[in-house]
Amino acid sequence: MPAHPTGTREEWLAARIELLKAEKELTRRDDELTRQRMALPWVRIDKTYRFDTDEGSAALADLFQGRSQLLVYHFMFGPDWSAGCPSCSMIADGFNGSVVHLANHDVMLWAVSRAPLPKLRAYKRRMGWTFPWASSFGSDFNFDFNISFTEEQQREGNVEYNYGRGGHVMDAAQVSPVLARFAASCGTDVPTFSRDRPGMSAFVLEDGVVYHTYSAYARGVDAIWSTYRWLDRAPKGRNQTAGPWWRRHDEYER
Repeated sequence: MPAHPTGTREEWLAARIELLKAEKELTRRDDELTRQRMALPWVRIDKTYRFDTDEGSAALADLFQGRSQLLVYHFMFGPDWSAGCPSCSMIADGFNGSVVHLANHDVMLWAVSRAPLPKLRAYKRRMGWTFPWASSFGSDFNFDFNISFTEEQQREGNVEYNYGRGGHVMDAAQVSPVLARFAASCGTDVPTFSRDRPGMSAFVLEDGVVYHTYSAYARGVDAIWSTYRWLDRAPKGRNQTAGPWWRRHDEYER
């Protein structure tokens, strides 16, 4: 017998209808959060940012490619790393299909990382991705959007991330095995790995001016982690009591 409670079809249906009420309430709440998100004031961006792309050097406005809206996924891939973050890679596995539909609905989706473009191209080929990916190497972009931090900020504990201020892990005795494994899989150490964080940002282009409209970090990117959306509906849910279980899609044992 399974450890989970079992019941009749009628009992299941009664419980499911009760759950549906909660799901509908959550949907209505999510709709309200979307309205609040869209109501945030826009912040004009006057600073010049340059990116390296497959089409050459580009300004932030160029990433819109004729659309009025731009979504940026801040992909963790530091300049000295040999591979991208496994978690970001799992998230990005869902981009190829979405980017086509978004581009035909007035929205461009880009990944942006600090690693130089040749590293991004090589990793992109390895992963079989086709979505646009720009390098912000040498730019303040990641730092200004509180997604990357300097070694000095890290050492002083002067890091602002997810709308809070604090330090990064530096003491080797406090490093979790998972963090150490992720850092090693990227060809770097934990302090260096910890100087980049995940997140996403949204921008709008109006009358030739770019505005920043929204950013989310940490658990705030769960909503675009499509595998989690499926797992949340699986019988055992995320089922990660032992910690992160995922790998890059070409690293699972076959």
